[in-house]
Order: sequence, then structure tokens, then C-alpha cells
Amino acid sequence: MVALAGGGVVATALAPGRASAHHICGHLYTTESCPHPFGKLARTDNFGYPVHPIYGYPVDDEGQVYSDPATQVRSKVCQEVVPSLYHFVKNPRYGGGWTRCCNGRLRHIQDCCSTSRIRINGDYSVTGYCPSRLRVFCITYRELEATC
Repeated sequence: MVALAGGGVVATALAPGRASAHHICGHLYTTESCPHPFGKLARTDNFGYPVHPIYGYPVDDEGQVYSDPATQVRSKVCQEVVPSLYHFVKNPRYGGGWTRCCNGRLRHIQDCCSTSRIRINGDYSVTGYCPSRLRVFCITYRELEATC
């Protein structure tokens, strides 16, 4: 019934084959997570670097505890990892986002935006909360200190 009322976009988002639409708490659409050492659990810190999805400690590009900058590489997920893996994505940056309550804490979902008309899923990109002329390529999230 919801699919009929909302049209094809809602039907596509709710289709059984689109289970990835709900791959992290607080995310309700079909854009996949940005590349991250922990796969779809693309949790980042305030600066866009990867952190452990459950415990929140800094991790390097391999998912190991980040403790030695002299021997470990830690790249910003949206601005550095995305263009290194997807060469057609030029100058990505975080756009807007939204905040939801997840497991008693506020979670901020962030859009990684670029000029690409294709998103990480391989289908047509959406504008999301990106600045003008940019579109969502993938998403990350930050756990906020505030409870809800």
C-alpha cells in the first residue's frame, strides 16, 4: 500500500532485493556505505577518518588499532579512500546529513558527495543533502555523544 501511494521510488526502496536500504541504523534509503576497513559499518570521526564501528577507537586503513603514524596509514574515508578506489569520482566531500536515534544515542549519517552521476551501488546517484550540483556517492556515520 505504501509503495502504491509513494510511486516507483518508494516501491524500489522497499523491494525485498533492496535490503541494503537498511544496512545501518538511522539510514532509510538505498545508498551503500563508503569503503571502510569494517565494510558496511563505515563509522568515522569528526575529521572523516575511520573508527571502529562498535568501540569508536581510531583504526588504520587495514582495520587495526591506529597507534603509530610512522608505520600505519590512516586515510579520510570520503576525501581520500573513495577517489583512490573509484577514479571517476573527483574531489568528493561531505555534504549535509541527518541525525537519528540509534540504540539510545544520536547518530549522524553523512553524505559523501561528488559530481558523479553514478553512486557506489552502480545505479543513478541522488542529490540527497549535498550542496548544489553535487550528488551522493556513498554514506558514512558518526556516533554523537548525546543520548536520545
